[in-house]
Amino acid sequence: MILIIDDDSAIRSSLSFMLKRAKFDVLAVSGPKEAIETVRSVTPQLILMDMNFSLSTNGEEGLILLRQVKLFCPDVPVILMTAWGSIPLAVQGMQAGAFDFITKPWNNAALMQRIETALELTSKDKSADTVLTDDDGFDRSHIIGKSKALLDVLTTVKRVARTGASVLVTGESGTGKELIAEAVHMNSPRRNKPFVKVNLGGISQTLFESEMFGHKKGAFTDAVTDRKGRFELADKGTIFLDEIGELDLSCQVKLLRVLQEQTFEPLGESRPRKVDVRVVCATNANLEQMVREHTFREDLFYRINLITVHLPALRERREDIPLLARHFADSRCRADGLSPVELTDDALDYLSRLPYPGNIRELKNLVERTLLVCGKQQLTADDFKAQYHPASTTSVTENLQGLTLEELEKRTIMQALEAHGNNLSQVALSLGISRAALYRRLEKYGISFND
Repeated sequence: MILIIDDDSAIRSSLSFMLKRAKFDVLAVSGPKEAIETVRSVTPQLILMDMNFSLSTNGEEGLILLRQVKLFCPDVPVILMTAWGSIPLAVQGMQAGAFDFITKPWNNAALMQRIETALELTSKDKSADTVLTDDDGFDRSHIIGKSKALLDVLTTVKRVARTGASVLVTGESGTGKELIAEAVHMNSPRRNKPFVKVNLGGISQTLFESEMFGHKKGAFTDAVTDRKGRFELADKGTIFLDEIGELDLSCQVKLLRVLQEQTFEPLGESRPRKVDVRVVCATNANLEQMVREHTFREDLFYRINLITVHLPALRERREDIPLLARHFADSRCRADGLSPVELTDDALDYLSRLPYPGNIRELKNLVERTLLVCGKQQLTADDFKAQYHPASTTSVTENLQGLTLEELEKRTIMQALEAHGNNLSQVALSLGISRAALYRRLEKYGISFND
């Protein structure tokens, strides 16, 4: 049974009609008193709750009711219904234990999707089939490893992939967040639809709307033809927003509206277009701290992280290093038409003990570099030791007192460029950022380079 709590009779009627057509049992009540009487005697599957009632419009009644309802039904998901201008109030509700929020007027299809997602993710009777096995048809999407830390992640991916829930993938640079996003898509009902990747760290503020929402011919000087945006390309499928922590505040507002309303307007067009996308985001930034520092919108944070999947660093899953090393060696040999190369036990032992600040990306580079430079059929620990060049931080931190943050960043980048001979992949790796983010900073500071 789904419980609807709203003092507007028209909303109660329309929601009840929609849910009954979807074969749900529905009970609709008009206010907090009736709602508490209901949850005292029955436990709903889900609650749809307005935040404002007749006595006030500040939402305080809604927050109090939410806390009371959670006392009686702690495991029942609550979806809040609020006007767009009251999203900060909905965020408070999320902090108080609500599952999700939707703005009025809502899109029926989007609301039904969120209801189904909430019921799927909180269904206790389905928890037994989420244990990952080797023969259950789960598509790992080239994810290598058998450590408990990784299997825990994949078990979560398996459970949430079949829903429409938004997913936030966190973890250090180089841990394989894009592969997790692909696994979410490939194990979802959208697997045969588009999977569109967007690196937000490589999109400037001025190009954001054109890249994401598209434009009409003549919308601006260089718009010589119509162009589809990334959201339209991802319609019915999944959009992967990488490096979302790099997005500036003005673009965050535009993104939030699309994620909330599932509509967008191409530049040069005033008619909104509907879009049906599953959103997966990734970041190596601490978004919670950014929210506290007011550099990332709190409402957007709660919209994108309905489910958070944290990828462990490579040093936290060392038993996977031999598997990964052999995989990278075999893949490079196949790609270049080389004879298979053997990695000795002492080589694998040596590789398993390295710190890997660059995580899997650093291991891949080390294995491929050693294989190509040595040209041997058998690689030993000494071969890898000769090619292992950890980035030194000593020169980067000297004589930096009195510099502004921007001066410090610029000097650090220039020293890293010199240390790595302008190899941008190695520079980005040593700085712990992506190549796209490095390009943006090179452009920002006017740093010339020859890659």
